Amino acid sequence: MKRILSLLFISLAIVSFTPTEDTKKSIFPAANVKNLKGELVNTSTFSNDGKPIVVSFWATWCKPCIQELTTLNGLYEDWKKETGVKIIIVSTDDARTAPKVAPFVNGKRWDFDVYLDENGDFKRAMNVNSVPHSFLIDKDGKVIAQHNSYAPGDEEKLYEEIKKLTAVSDK
Repeated sequence: MKRILSLLFISLAIVSFTPTEDTKKSIFPAANVKNLKGELVNTSTFSNDGKPIVVSFWATWCKPCIQELTTLNGLYEDWKKETGVKIIIVSTDDARTAPKVAPFVNGKRWDFDVYLDENGDFKRAMNVNSVPHSFLIDKDGKVIAQHNSYAPGDEEKLYEEIKKLTAVSDK
């Protein structure tokens, strides 16, 4: 009985961490978010002239999010020059903490496009359950890769995926 349960657990773990083709190529959903000026923007308008987009969900209270975005900000200028990638960060802070987002981002001097998803519509559409959660989007608005959580070095893996995607679109 223990052996059967162990095999079942291992099988479930393998399946849950293996991306399916549907996950890799799901349609980029449309939802309304706000920019830092408070204007509504539909996520279907996110574009980058045929270059990759990284969409990263985060919150002001999330220490791993802050660590990840600070690291990415330090690399972002070089990444843009080499691949043309655009990084869009979407705050999941609710109405109580959303007013802190703009001063927080400005204080960190992050150079990303910043949006607020106060009501969680975009977060739900992207099936984000916890932050940080990042998605790599191709020129057609399809999710190519995603990653949940952050550990130092994850940015290198992300950049490798961006370079692969850029190499494919350059052909």
